[in-house]
Amino acid sequence: MAPLPPPPLLNRELGILAFNRRVLAQALDPTIPALERLRYLCIVASNLDEFFETRVAQLQDLLEHDPATLTPDGLPVSEALRMIADDAHALVAQKYQVLQRSIYPLLQGEGIRFATSGQWSERQLQWARGYFEREVLPVLTPIGLDPAHPFPKVLNKSLNFAVMLDGTDAFGRNVDLGIIQAPRALPRVLAMPLDLVDGDHRHAFVLLSSLMQAFAGHLFPGLRVLGVHQFRVTRNSELFVDDDEITNLRTALQGELRARHYGDAVRLEVTNACPQPLLDRLMRENALQPRDCFRVDGPVNLARLQSVIDMVPRPELVYPAHVPAALPGWPGAEPELFERIRAGDILLHHPYDSFAPVVDLVRTAARDPQVLAIKQTIYRAGHTSELMEALIEAARNGKEVTVVLELMARLDEETNINWAARLEAEGAHVVYGVVGFKCHAKMLMVVRRERSARRVEQLRRYVHLGTGNYHMRTARLYTDFGLLTADEAICADVNQVFLEITGSSRFSPLRRLWQSPFSLLDNLIKSIRHEARAARAGRRARIWARVNALVEPTVIAELYKAARAGVEIRLLVRGPCMLRPGVPGLSQSIRVRSVIGRFLEHSRVFYFYHDGAEDVWISSADWMERNLFRRVEIAAPILDRSAKAKVIREGLRVHWLHPGNAWDMDSSGGWRRARGWHTDVGSHQALIESRNPPLQA
Repeated sequence: MAPLPPPPLLNRELGILAFNRRVLAQALDPTIPALERLRYLCIVASNLDEFFETRVAQLQDLLEHDPATLTPDGLPVSEALRMIADDAHALVAQKYQVLQRSIYPLLQGEGIRFATSGQWSERQLQWARGYFEREVLPVLTPIGLDPAHPFPKVLNKSLNFAVMLDGTDAFGRNVDLGIIQAPRALPRVLAMPLDLVDGDHRHAFVLLSSLMQAFAGHLFPGLRVLGVHQFRVTRNSELFVDDDEITNLRTALQGELRARHYGDAVRLEVTNACPQPLLDRLMRENALQPRDCFRVDGPVNLARLQSVIDMVPRPELVYPAHVPAALPGWPGAEPELFERIRAGDILLHHPYDSFAPVVDLVRTAARDPQVLAIKQTIYRAGHTSELMEALIEAARNGKEVTVVLELMARLDEETNINWAARLEAEGAHVVYGVVGFKCHAKMLMVVRRERSARRVEQLRRYVHLGTGNYHMRTARLYTDFGLLTADEAICADVNQVFLEITGSSRFSPLRRLWQSPFSLLDNLIKSIRHEARAARAGRRARIWARVNALVEPTVIAELYKAARAGVEIRLLVRGPCMLRPGVPGLSQSIRVRSVIGRFLEHSRVFYFYHDGAEDVWISSADWMERNLFRRVEIAAPILDRSAKAKVIREGLRVHWLHPGNAWDMDSSGGWRRARGWHTDVGSHQALIESRNPPLQA
């Protein structure tokens, strides 16, 4: 029998753009409140910023330094960039079409409008001029371009204005162009005073760009303003820290963070009204090609419109408030919580279940005289955090606090550096992960001195393992699982992983956990192959999984083999998926679904039927090369029967039973709404109602 050709893969970057199309579809859904629809539009804008800063930037680097490279789906990098540019241009055009034709009219109907300078009344014009002169003009630094003032290298994603001028300045120099960079401290959206809002509108907003359009001449007195055009440059924001050269990661990273704002340009955004000669100059000054330039029908910094949501006190225009359910019988921040964990594993499903038990565990450990040590990994925690404050309190109280704080967490580097300084100031041991391997595992361990039934003192460990970050805000917005356990084997494994990270011990096989970069991939493949053997033997075989991304070729190849053996495979993939489902002879038994809704799908769950044993794992790892080879990750088994049933029911099955917020993937990589979506409440609402059933009429 001739060997099968290599498994066909889809393009990862096109998969990311397809995900953002699914998010953009939420902005068009008439069942979603108006301001939430605006939020989805802003999320797409923010996602695209990161897409260009990272994915497109990496491909452009490849094109420059190794143009013969092929992408994992077999495309020359130049062809991949062309396809990505075409798709991105179409998506951006669609995004602004949604803004102009759907979101603006929708908000107008709710009494919310964005007032441009040409629409201002005389009173509004006076207010705008006064605000500009008091609050904006003093902090702006206009640059008139001449041989002594070359084109400035503007900050990454900053809002800038190119002012076309005519005339000579005070020194007799001919000036035809000025550049103004809007300081980040300036608000991009202003609420007009209520006494100036006229007509049927209850809220009127003015964009900073409208102020600049109206009053840019104040910055160039004596010159004639021919036009004011906003533009924005997106730059490569990857951090380049040489693993072989650094002696202090924190110091090296602090220096690199300053340079991030001035990386190579990868995208230019201008408004439709920008004249072609000016656009050509902006492209030339930033060494960009026409495919890298995006003309847009609206503000170039679209993500900043999200601030409007908090400026409009209209609860009916956002999702109804969701209060996560309290854990029944939970003692709160009291020592009795240790007894509760000892009595049996506790599974939390956020944001449907409250994150409070995790915070209570750290806060109680900080104050309990019987607790000797706390060890925790931190990837993202946010600028403010009760949990981080509890760790600081623990160190202040004399506990042995060890925090593995990942300084290379993308876009949270500066925040994590600040937390590291505060923790160290209180005497905590702060470890900056493992150079070359981001520490992405979510682990918390408390060591407590207790008396046994025979009154003998012993040390007992308590552990929390999760799929999501120890981040108070995202715990209310992202779906994640967390396990509280005192299982001795799991606790011993967690202790071993901490020793590997903080010390210099060699990897030792773990009893319960799977760990990247050592055993997680191998165990995944073993489990997939076990299901394939069962199917070939005529036994029931099933693989269900839930990840944020499926792009690792080895895993995809094994799933194809399992599908050909007859294994039932259902995959919930939030974002990019390089696997092709439903291809006869290759993946006919594989279904791929993406869930997009009120909450961000973030859990990683792996389920293998395993001859009826139903092995279930929760993990911090996606099925991506970086997670399986270049990160410290863990996958934890769910051993308790009721907890396992909860993960299967709420983490997997519910998304196949409630298609209201689901999309199904076809063999070409296209996505369509799941059958029955328009009559269903969706999995997120179904899970909310499972905690708080709606009142019966």
